Amino acid sequence: MDHVEIIYKIVLAILLLIIIFSLGQALYFMMTDKGKGHRTVWALTRRISLSLLVIVMIAIGFYMGWLHPHGIDPAM
Repeated sequence: MDHVEIIYKIVLAILLLIIIFSLGQALYFMMTDKGKGHRTVWALTRRISLSLLVIVMIAIGFYMGWLHPHGIDPAM
């Protein structure tokens, strides 16, 4: 396996963990701020931006051949 593939997959995994953390932050801010602050909006905006980045990175990974779908028969 190429080093670029390994680093790419690690970066994707880290981004997914950051997205989950940001979603948890938004939930916490929503419960504690009671609608008085903008921290919930910023956390959700950050999560959406990172999610779009992950989608683009997955598309690039498929295009470059670094990611391979499992369970799909290419002969069909």
